[in-house]
This record gives sequence, structure tokens and C-alpha cells, in this order.
Amino acid sequence: MARYIAFDIGDRRIGVAVSDPFNSYALPSQTYVRKGFATDIAALTALAAEKGATDIVCGLPVNADGTPSEQTEKTERFIRALEEAFGKEVFREDERYTSIVAHEQLHESGRHAKEHKKYVDALAAASILDGFLSKLKK
Repeated sequence: MARYIAFDIGDRRIGVAVSDPFNSYALPSQTYVRKGFATDIAALTALAAEKGATDIVCGLPVNADGTPSEQTEKTERFIRALEEAFGKEVFREDERYTSIVAHEQLHESGRHAKEHKKYVDALAAASILDGFLSKLKK
């Protein structure tokens, strides 16, 4: 059975989430602080193996109207390198509004805005993965 890991790729941090063993829901895992392109690719590939992931899902940032942005191309470049290192196609999932939803979840949970940085990326990755898993179920 497939096991998924999702990455919310940012310029400074990458949120990580994994699927439960039955691919029913996503679990926020951690936030990886970026160190450099090649190091990041190696670290995420190793993390996928460590978590037992058979497949990777990455959030793809696009403009509100769905058109590509400058960030889309930067993320695509990263995903292509990740595919090469992982040896398999990486799934892309629209990540519009996932960070906003993650901030709202943290606010509702009573976390102070200063604490959001620690958790928001992993929650956004979980939202990306939940969206992907929902499509799989249909």
C-alpha cells in the first residue's frame, strides 16, 4: 500500500506531513529549515525514506486565479530535482490558501502569533496532503 509524505516548500522552511497507514488523513510532522538546494533535496529524500513514504506530494503555489507565479517556477525547479533524487514522479497539489487556513487553525487553538512560525508550515503540508488524499478517495 502507498504511504504519502507531503512538503509545503517555502523559501526558508519546508513543512512536512505524512499520511496515516490507511491514507485516510494527514498528520503534520515537522518543519524543515532550509540549508541549501542540494542539501535540502538530500534531506527530504532521506526523510521520505525514514517515514516509509512510497510517494511524495508537493504543494504547488499558484496565483489566486490559478495562473503560474514566479514562486510556481521556483517550486517546480525544486520538485524536478526531488523527482530525480527520489527516482519517481512527485505529485503536485494546488496549495492555494493552505497557509491562511493553517494560521487560522493556530489562532483558533489559542497559539500566539509569535508561535505560528514553528507550526504553520507542517499544518499547511497536512492541508495539502488532505486535499490530495480526498481526491484519491473519489
